[in-house]
Amino acid sequence: MVQLESQAIAKHAKMGARQIYEALKDQILSHVYEAGGQLPSSRNLANELGVSRTTVTVAYEQLAGEGFVEQRQGARARVAAFPFGQRPSDARLKQQGAQRLSAYGERLRATPPWLDCLPNSLMIDFRYGDLAPSDFPALAWKKAVNAVIAQRPSRLAYDDPRGSRRLRQALRGYLWRARTLQCDLEQIIIVNGSQQGLDLCARLLLDPGSEFVIENPSYRMARQIFASTGASPVPLAVDGEGLKTELLEGVRAHLAYVTPSHQFPLGGVMPISRRHQLLEWARENNAYVIEDDYDSEYRYDISPVPPVHSLEAGSNVIYLGTISKTLSPMMRIGYLVVPPKLQDVFATAKQLFDRHSPVTEQEALAAFIERGGYEGHVRRVRRLNRDRRETLLKALQCAFGERVTVEGADAGLHVVVWFNELPKSSETALQETAQRAGIGVHGISALYEPQPDEATADKLGLVMGYSALTPQQIEKGVHLLLAAVDTVKGQF
Repeated sequence: MVQLESQAIAKHAKMGARQIYEALKDQILSHVYEAGGQLPSSRNLANELGVSRTTVTVAYEQLAGEGFVEQRQGARARVAAFPFGQRPSDARLKQQGAQRLSAYGERLRATPPWLDCLPNSLMIDFRYGDLAPSDFPALAWKKAVNAVIAQRPSRLAYDDPRGSRRLRQALRGYLWRARTLQCDLEQIIIVNGSQQGLDLCARLLLDPGSEFVIENPSYRMARQIFASTGASPVPLAVDGEGLKTELLEGVRAHLAYVTPSHQFPLGGVMPISRRHQLLEWARENNAYVIEDDYDSEYRYDISPVPPVHSLEAGSNVIYLGTISKTLSPMMRIGYLVVPPKLQDVFATAKQLFDRHSPVTEQEALAAFIERGGYEGHVRRVRRLNRDRRETLLKALQCAFGERVTVEGADAGLHVVVWFNELPKSSETALQETAQRAGIGVHGISALYEPQPDEATADKLGLVMGYSALTPQQIEKGVHLLLAAVDTVKGQF
């Protein structure tokens, strides 16, 4: 018996005590050694494996320390009895393992994964949200980080959950210069990207069974975050001027999520009359407006539009900003500007979630803004992305002409392209055909709920980002897309 078992162990034993421990543990769990059964003596097992007795003793002591075996002076080690009787087999464990989740967990389990956000090996990807590594101000950022690290703190301790005071001061000045937004320092909450900002809003403002207004189409992640609380979406249509606020009449909801300065994904800009109508609805319903100003830095053919927050003192508006579209989505730095009456509860929630966001990056960003480096960088990447946009528009016009309709090209880092000759049902086929050619394209249908209105109901639409691509990649990608469209067209 010992001979057979030691042979099974021997192939693992050459590297020492850890391998002997692992092999014996596996045999105990698979019932080669039953509860109460004796293990080989340390001397005999050492002789059979050709290792020192000390090596085997170390393995036995580890098994004893974890409760797998019991040891007594002068006696061979015995397998311990499991607290609730014999340990079930792995197959039974898989069958009987706990499956119950909270209501929140069950809602998340029912949410389909968003695979579009994962890295891929495609030659050219028109995915929205990616940035070009060459645009990142590596030297300036390295200098800012090194300066922060060189300033040795007087103590290592938890920081203000609202975020670095220095960064909040820098952001307050930047928001006034860039967006004419005025606020007190305590109204600014630094968060780990806009996703955490949305999650804070969802958890603090929504209950299971309540309702929230959301644009249709809209940012899919925001819709999923709000719905994960158990609240129900009230999707309202958009047009070339953003959310159709006349549809708010009669709607009773706790919040409205909007992208008024550049509607995502269609690109409309909400006029002042609709903004006031939205705020009036919020006052009448004691609701909050979450204003996602996700890419306001990129305006090409339109003048800067003041945020909704700057109207009527912003008492019912939560402003959400991010550096993901300017510096890097990998940094996970965003910020909320909340009404004064909410600043304390948001700070408490942030503290309970993760204490505070990483301080070094916050301090580095503050220094970058203070020295003018951030705004200089924004001006530079705005020019670069204007050139990329022009390249994409010209390439689409040259390749497709009247076969496509382009929407939302005046600002931002993406356009929506409607293919006038392809039905919506061909979206998957086009994505797969394009992927085989080495390019990534991303359909718009997942951003609608319910489906598009009659104007676009049976057209295939793509959201095409360009901020991570060179002009040469854009031109080649559109050429390959044309071939993929022609291939799919013949199938429908």
